[in-house]
Amino acid sequence: MKLAKTTILIALSALMSLAMAGEIKPFNQKDFDSMTAAGKAVVLDISATWCPTCKAQKPIIDGLMKLPAYKDVTLMTIDFDANKPTLKTFKIGMQSTLVAFKGTKEVARSVGDTNPDGIEGLIKKTLN
Repeated sequence: MKLAKTTILIALSALMSLAMAGEIKPFNQKDFDSMTAAGKAVVLDISATWCPTCKAQKPIIDGLMKLPAYKDVTLMTIDFDANKPTLKTFKIGMQSTLVAFKGTKEVARSVGDTNPDGIEGLIKKTLN
C-alpha cells in the first residue's frame, strides 16, 4: 500500500512539473505565426547535430525551459542543415543561434552563447 501511494505521488509530481514547464517543439511556420500574432513568447533554437556549441547549449536550454518561470515560453527547434528556407526568413547564418520573440517583435538574438546567465537573459526578454 505504501509503495502504491509513493508511486502515485511521484507520478503526480512529474505531471505537475510538466504543467509548469515551457513547451519545446519543432519549428512549424503556422504555429509560430499564430503564437506570435497572439502575443506569445517564442524562442527559436537553431542547432546542428554536429555542432559542439549547440551540444553545450542544449542542457542549459532544456534546464531553463523546465523552470516554472518560463512556463509561458515556447522553444521551437530548427535544424540548421534541414531548414535553409526558414533560416533565410529569419536572417540566420549560423547554427547555435537563439532568437527571442515577444509577440511579432524580435527582442533578442545571440550566436554561440554557452553562458547560462546569457541564455536565461535572452529567454527572460520574451516575458517583459
